[in-house]
Amino acid sequence: MKTLLNLNQLSAHQLRTLAAQLLVQVEEKDQRIAADAKAIQQKELKIDQLTHELAYLRRLKFSHKSEQLCALQMSLLDEVSDADIAAIESELDALRDKTDTAQPKKKPKRRPLPEHLPRLDIRHDPESTTCSCGCQLRHIGEDVSEKLDYLPGTFQVERHIRSKWACDACETLVQKPMPPQIIDKGLPTSGLLAHLLIAKYADHLPLYRQAQIFERAGVKLPSSTLAEWVGVCGVQLEPVAQALKDFLLTQPVLHADETPVPMLKPGNKKTHKAYLWAYTNPANAEHNAVYYHFSEGRNGKFAREALQDWKGALVCDDYPGYKASFKQGVTEVGCMAHARRKFVELHESGKSTIAIQAIDMMGQLYAIEKEIQPLPPEERQTIRQQKSKPIMDLLLKWLKVHREKVPKGGATEKAINYSLKRWDALSRYLGDGRLPIDNNWVENQIRPWALGRKNWLFAGSLRSGQRAANIMSLIQSAKNNGLEPYAYLKEVLERLPSHKASQIDQLLPHNWQPSNR
Repeated sequence: MKTLLNLNQLSAHQLRTLAAQLLVQVEEKDQRIAADAKAIQQKELKIDQLTHELAYLRRLKFSHKSEQLCALQMSLLDEVSDADIAAIESELDALRDKTDTAQPKKKPKRRPLPEHLPRLDIRHDPESTTCSCGCQLRHIGEDVSEKLDYLPGTFQVERHIRSKWACDACETLVQKPMPPQIIDKGLPTSGLLAHLLIAKYADHLPLYRQAQIFERAGVKLPSSTLAEWVGVCGVQLEPVAQALKDFLLTQPVLHADETPVPMLKPGNKKTHKAYLWAYTNPANAEHNAVYYHFSEGRNGKFAREALQDWKGALVCDDYPGYKASFKQGVTEVGCMAHARRKFVELHESGKSTIAIQAIDMMGQLYAIEKEIQPLPPEERQTIRQQKSKPIMDLLLKWLKVHREKVPKGGATEKAINYSLKRWDALSRYLGDGRLPIDNNWVENQIRPWALGRKNWLFAGSLRSGQRAANIMSLIQSAKNNGLEPYAYLKEVLERLPSHKASQIDQLLPHNWQPSNR
C-alpha cells in the first residue's frame, strides 16, 4: 500500500523537482491524449468516407439497371460493383472496433456443398491430450467445417475436423482453433481464391464465365459471390503490392510506360480514358519486380504520385508527363527503340535510303548490346565506350548532315529531329553500364493489359482498376522471377492472415521461399 507524501517534509529543491516531474507527466499524458484523439478522428473520418462510398456503390448497383448497357456490359459492371462493395466492407471491418456491436455481422447463409465432390479430411488435434492438471483428456466430440478447394480442373471439399477433448477432473475443454483464413469463416480455400485471381487477371476470364465453368463441374457459385471474394482478396493483398512498390523505389534504374484503359463513369453509360502506368527495374537486375499504378488520367501528377521522392535514372519515351520528374532530380534515359521506330515507319511508307542507313547504324548498336548483355555493368560500360560510342558519334554527325539536305517539314526531317532533340537522353546509356539501350522491357510488361482489354472491355471504377493493378503486379513479378503464379499466390493467400506486417517483404516474389510441405 502506498503511503501519502508529506509535502511539508520536503525541501524547496525537492518540491521544485517534484513539480517539474509532475509537469512532465502531465505534458506526456496530454500528448498521448492528443495523439489518441487524432488517431480516433482519422479512423472515424476514414470510416465515414468508406461508408459514404459504400452507400453510393449500393445505390449505383441497383440504379444502373435502367441504363442502356448491353447484357455483357451489365454483367461485367455487376462484377465490379460486387467486388468493390465487398472490398469496402472488408476495410470497414478492419477499422471498426471488434467490440463494436452497433452493426452486428450477418451470418452467411450457405448452400451445402455437393455430395458428389471428393472429401479431404484435415484433422486439427491438440498437441497433447494430457490436461495441465496431469489427467488424460477424454475425446467428447468434434466440429467439422467444410471449405471448397480447387485443384486445376478439379473441385474437392476440405473437411477441417477439430476434435474436442475434456478433462473430467478439472472440467477443462481443449480444442485446436481453425487456422486463420483470408476470408474468415468463408467457404473458399486459398487454392480456390488463387485460381479465381489467376483466371481473372492472368488468363483474363471474367467472373461470369468462371461461374459457368464451375457450374459445368457441378458447383454452382454465383458471379456475385465470386466478385465478393475478389474484392476481399484485393484488400488483403494490397500491403504486399505496396511492399513491391516500396522495393522498386529503392532501385537506381527504373523503366516506365503507360497505356490507356477504358473506365466506366459512375452513373454514366459512357467510358473515358483512364491510364495504367507500369514501373519495373531492368531485365538484368538481380531481383526483378514490376508495379502497376492505375489512375483516372495521364497527367504528369500521376507519375509523381507513383514515384514520390524517388531520384534515379528513368528509362521512358518522350511523353511530357515525365518532364516534371526530370526537374526534380530524376535522370532521363531515352529509348533507342522509339528513335529507330521512326525510321522503320519512314522506310515502310516510302522505301527511304536515308532510313535504311539509320536503321543499319542503330542495328550495329543493338548487336553490341546483345553481345554484352550477360556481362556485369562495369564491363558493359567499358565495351560501350570502346565500340558503341564511336558509332553514336558517327550517327550524330550523319543525322546533322542529312537534316540540312532533306525537305523542311517532311517525314524524313521529323524522323531525324526526333533523335536529335533527344540526343542527350538517347546517348546517356553509354556512360553507365546499368542503363539499358531502350524501353522495350517495360513494354513487354504492359502487354498483358492489352490482352485483358479485349476480354473485360473496361474498368468499372478507380478502385477496381487499382485492385487489378495490385494483383497483376504480383502475378507478373512472380512470372519474371521464374515462379508459377498459381502456386505462389496460393501460398501467399495461405500465409498472409497470420504473417507479421513487419516481415511482409518475405512474401514478395523475388524473396519467395516456398514452405516445405
